Amino acid sequence: MTKPIIGITASFEDQRKLVVTRHYSDWIIQEGGLPYIIPYTQNLDVLEHYVRTLDGLLLSGGGDIDPTLFDEEPHPQLGSITPERDEVEINLSCAMLEQNKPILAICRGCQILNVSAGGSMFQDLSTQYSTAPLLQHEQRAPFWHESHTIQIQPDSLLHKILLVDQCKTNSFHHQAIKDPAPFFSISAMTGDKVVEAIESTIHDYVIGVQWHPECMPLDHPLSTRLFHSFVDACKSKRRTLNSA
Repeated sequence: MTKPIIGITASFEDQRKLVVTRHYSDWIIQEGGLPYIIPYTQNLDVLEHYVRTLDGLLLSGGGDIDPTLFDEEPHPQLGSITPERDEVEINLSCAMLEQNKPILAICRGCQILNVSAGGSMFQDLSTQYSTAPLLQHEQRAPFWHESHTIQIQPDSLLHKILLVDQCKTNSFHHQAIKDPAPFFSISAMTGDKVVEAIESTIHDYVIGVQWHPECMPLDHPLSTRLFHSFVDACKSKRRTLNSA
């Protein structure tokens, strides 16, 4: 069977370079997928072609999200935003959701997925989140270091994939989900009740995680289960479309 084609979104550095760390493509390749890096474009015909071609979408991590997208003014602690990236990822997310194609969204990707579907977010946890004490979510440690514990909802798809009630994860974010989108549920949280994962309640496979599973070694058990489940869902979607 032909490998499933999986689009990966990229960061925009220096207003001239598309950048994506190789961790994402390494995991997709290891689990049997064919990674495609998605360019920035306002050409809707090109984006529609990608949506038709892709069997799944991986929304990668990166910088902050424009608060205009969830009807807020910019907070003083808002970091650099990339409107072109926001636009491309929202268009892709909405189209893939409409087609019921698998999505795995990581860190910033989890946030933009939620915003795409009508959810909201904290622009800066340290100043906007009311629960105290707040854990360190923007850890100052190596990317592979598992810094804090998350609790996983027992009835969630994420729990079925990871097969654990709790685990430690790496964490590099100062923004986070505030209100999940209407058809999303919270599937994991930290001890201070910050949302660590969401999933769609009406799609076959749409999961967003706030941590960075791609930064873990390629033999890391939980990251392996997550990426394997995603690529497997993309394979299933490809089989379904080819047999239609």
